[in-house]
Amino acid sequence: MNETRTETLEFRSELRQVLHLITHSLYSHREVFLRELISNASDAIDKVRFAALADQAILAGDHDYRIRLATDEAAGTLTVSDNGIGMTREEAVENLGTIAKSGTRAFLEKLSETDPSKRPGLIGQFGVGFYSAFMVADRVSVVTRAAGASEGVRWESDGQGTFTVEPAERAGRGTDVVVHLKDDEKEFLKEWRLRQLVKQFSDFVEHPIVMDVERDEKGPDGKSEEKVVTETFNSQKALWLRSKADVTKEEYESFYRLVSGDYGEVAKTIHYAAEGTTEFNVLLFVPAKLPIAFRWGEVKSGPRLYVKRVLAMDHCGRSCRRGFASSPASSTAPTSR
Repeated sequence: MNETRTETLEFRSELRQVLHLITHSLYSHREVFLRELISNASDAIDKVRFAALADQAILAGDHDYRIRLATDEAAGTLTVSDNGIGMTREEAVENLGTIAKSGTRAFLEKLSETDPSKRPGLIGQFGVGFYSAFMVADRVSVVTRAAGASEGVRWESDGQGTFTVEPAERAGRGTDVVVHLKDDEKEFLKEWRLRQLVKQFSDFVEHPIVMDVERDEKGPDGKSEEKVVTETFNSQKALWLRSKADVTKEEYESFYRLVSGDYGEVAKTIHYAAEGTTEFNVLLFVPAKLPIAFRWGEVKSGPRLYVKRVLAMDHCGRSCRRGFASSPASSTAPTSR
């Protein structure tokens, strides 16, 4: 293979079906695409951290792990970047051109049988999260460079059946996923919208999710001037994953306020971990008084289900918990609701 030229390749037939179903059947829940891209970035960072245990040189001095969001209003793009493990040309073709490892047929069958309101959770279960970007994009570009490699590769597709791969420049290891947003999806260029989605779905991701934002700050002369500052959008505090003996009462109370929005007292805190064939963690708060939200009519309630620190389902009921029980990576973080 001549790696200096651009190649146009076809998606595998089943992947074309998946892309069509994701774009048309999951469109009402299109915001989950950001959750999936952030989760992929977090996984890539975890992989390079693991690889560095055997070979520190692979990091090339870059230990500042982070996931960065960037928008370009003129170009209409949202970019999710990481300094994780990256991909070679062969890995980009294999990982982005097929989902054979994710159980494509099972995904197609499950999707057709499931209530539309429950379909977003299926994306995370079957590992097709990257392709959810096509719900909001008319084109997706990926620029990636594998750890230890001297050059990168660009993968690009409009999701219609083919993709291209070609050599590309990237300053260091990692991956940039550039989402070229459709004209009616420009809400995802707004800082407040991105911050909201990070808080909703990815607040407890271990690595910082950052973005450069414009802020008015006072200069030495007392006058207000506009500056660009880097802000972290996620709290990173997955308290349920820590040992109960290592968590203080104050930390529990602070976390309760964070996840519930209720500043009342907590009557009881239940925190435990189950190990064995099925492993999961539980953190349940029982409020001393009925939260204010419940005093104004009927409120949907139920614990939140997190898988690998990422919100997989809100108000998770009994059937939902049974469905995810087979996942050894599952963690449940119930709140007062």
